[in-house]
Amino acid sequence: MIGSEDEQNSFALLDDVLELGCNTFDTAHVYGNGDKERTLGKWIQQRGIREQVVIIGKGAHHNRDRRRVTPFDIASDLHDSLARLKTDYIDLYLLHRDDPSVPVGPIVEALNEHLRAGRIRAFGGSNWTHERIQAANDYARKHRLAPFVASSPNFSLAEQVKEPWPECVSISGAQGAAAREWYIQNQIPVFAWSSLAGGFLSGRFTRNNLDSFTDWQDKLCVDCYCYEDNFKRLDRVRALAAEKGVSVPQIAIAYVLNQPMMVFALVGCRNRSEFQSNVEAASLKLTPREIAWLELRTDTR
Repeated sequence: MIGSEDEQNSFALLDDVLELGCNTFDTAHVYGNGDKERTLGKWIQQRGIREQVVIIGKGAHHNRDRRRVTPFDIASDLHDSLARLKTDYIDLYLLHRDDPSVPVGPIVEALNEHLRAGRIRAFGGSNWTHERIQAANDYARKHRLAPFVASSPNFSLAEQVKEPWPECVSISGAQGAAAREWYIQNQIPVFAWSSLAGGFLSGRFTRNNLDSFTDWQDKLCVDCYCYEDNFKRLDRVRALAAEKGVSVPQIAIAYVLNQPMMVFALVGCRNRSEFQSNVEAASLKLTPREIAWLELRTDTR
């Protein structure tokens, strides 16, 4: 939602978001080929607010040529990101992808090196399975090193029928039950990406208008989320939203935040009013029966 091509409006949006109470910003080495980090970093520097904000950074994403979860690539991406963000440290650094073919030991060792050097304050994984995080933390415990303390998988009410990008990890739906239980038991924070299922839970998509979307991201949403079981869930979201006098996206965000996991919803916004709606959604309470009904596990609430 931000970029150097429209710096004035980007800064205005970031100002609004901060004023509304959000001080945590999620970015990544690959976003906009670095432009998103540069724009965020310039805004933080100009406002003089580095100690007031929390930066979630991500690196070591694979490219078209090779898999990049290596100590070398972690260091390379991290130093790039620090330069772009105009800061000496990133508060929470997540590995954007995993490579299960490589052992976790050297990865944990590399991340601990950057932790000791002060370049990062904590680390975790994005699109890492809970089994791999467990393996990494077992290694850390055995070698008296700092462990992964956060995870960022996909999680929303809508099930991800097809992955939008290669090697995504989702903990939504019945197939994610074991992962969710692991997060509950281990109390590792979950930063859920695509909490609105790529816009599916915005309310713009219906069974009858799927051929009308031309935007690339909208068409991606159609391909990944627009299936009958998800439309049944969306029907129930609409009904509950009408009953409570709130919007469809607010119920969808409340669903994520009312889980027994320690979960935080990563959300985007195009303007102040959209983010204000997100803030209000954080105070909505859903009962376990309402959640089960939204998930299609029961027909009564």
